[in-house]
Amino acid sequence: MIVGSGIAGLRAALALGPAARTLVLTKEEVHESATQYAQGGIAAATGDDDTVALHEQDTLAAGDGLSSPAAVRTLVEEGPAAIAELLAWGAEFDRSGGGLARTREAAHSRSRILHAHGDSTGREIAATLARRAAELPNLRFVPQARALRMLAAEGRVWGLAYAAAGEALQVRARAVLLAAGGLGQLYAETTNPAVATGDGPALALTAGAELADMEFVQFHPTALAWPGAPRFLLSEALRGEGALLRNPAGERFMAAYHASAELAPRDVVARAIEAELRRAGQGTCYLDATALPAAQLEQRFPRIAATLAAYGLNLGRDWIPVRPAAHYAMGGVTTDLEGRSTLPGLYAAGECACTGVHGANRLASNSLLEGLVFGARAGRAMTAETALGGAPEFAQPATAPEPNPAELRRVQAVMSAAAGVIREGGAMARGLAELEALPGGGAAARTAAAVLRAALARRESRGAHFRSDFPAHDPALAGQHSRQQNEGGAIRVRFAPLGA
Repeated sequence: MIVGSGIAGLRAALALGPAARTLVLTKEEVHESATQYAQGGIAAATGDDDTVALHEQDTLAAGDGLSSPAAVRTLVEEGPAAIAELLAWGAEFDRSGGGLARTREAAHSRSRILHAHGDSTGREIAATLARRAAELPNLRFVPQARALRMLAAEGRVWGLAYAAAGEALQVRARAVLLAAGGLGQLYAETTNPAVATGDGPALALTAGAELADMEFVQFHPTALAWPGAPRFLLSEALRGEGALLRNPAGERFMAAYHASAELAPRDVVARAIEAELRRAGQGTCYLDATALPAAQLEQRFPRIAATLAAYGLNLGRDWIPVRPAAHYAMGGVTTDLEGRSTLPGLYAAGECACTGVHGANRLASNSLLEGLVFGARAGRAMTAETALGGAPEFAQPATAPEPNPAELRRVQAVMSAAAGVIREGGAMARGLAELEALPGGGAAARTAAAVLRAALARRESRGAHFRSDFPAHDPALAGQHSRQQNEGGAIRVRFAPLGA
């Protein structure tokens, strides 16, 4: 069983192959996932001036002392082959001068970002994988399905209970893969689709699997801040092409925060925008692409241009109002490099997993590559699981409870106030107490509590986790990952290297 139909879930299904009987649950339709909204591109060392070692170096630097070297090496070494595979399967990446077109994004030392149809890279990759998956004879998708709980007993996972078409069901499986995406909807301001409510970590934690690095939530610095518009992501590639950031007074400001100015790491840019907004006390910051040729903007960012036009904004004429929004979770279900969680029979890949590859701060455009590389690895590892013999009996779910919108709104209010771009211990402690007291205890509340629990335990600032009460690095926490697990109803946080 696979929970999720984004890049990691689809790539795992392909790795499982035609011999496997595979059931893929997707919360909405098959095409609705964060992959669809990934604009900027996919990073891989495929250029003549680039090397795997340089990609590795950039990824480790962005991770701020917390990336797992083994996971990073796996990602960058297998990246070029993953791209070649997509091309062989018919993916249409943009081209220039007879070769693949490449651009640069923040914290990359080379122009290694491949893109498709300008700013629709995720959509093109997902469509390519979906076409390939449609050829598998034993693959079945269940849309409008919600995972309810793991069938876990005797120290392993035996299957999954889920709800579909108003009915509660359970299915035994040799292995279950969580590829359920991110948790951006735990915040009031997010670039994530509505399905990204943090279900994966909650399911895993409740079943007894370990979570790691949950405190590290990346905020994309430039989400559209326009009345009545969703927090549509304005790709970092815009700044890679030369767009500037301006504060409420219209002044450029990034040079005062980082030597790389607009191409500083995402966490630095997000905090700088937040600081400028607080300093001004009102107004908004702006993304200014007006110095770039209009034809270049239309060709490179057609989807962004069309979305802005729907709200009367012109990318080549107007300063676009922006502010940070929750975008990506570096932490998730602890896994090894083959996607195995700490609970036998349970696997995870993509954004809801934590191999340690992103450390404290994901390098731009590494997320799609992560889904490809580690989704494939998880699928291959799952094929080695033996048939379920002597599986215990599990009580059939009596009902399929509906999600609680009021609880989600409360979670969003708590997380936005307590666990945003800039954090403080007292506010986080109060937020955690409120979440743990919520009577429903749904998946969103459980995952949000895991974020706050880890953020309170990490008494330092590192990468995307910034505490005003502990603004500096603690050298003792370099390489130390927050790890939490449900042990007899009590959840504690410890720090240790991954694999320890």
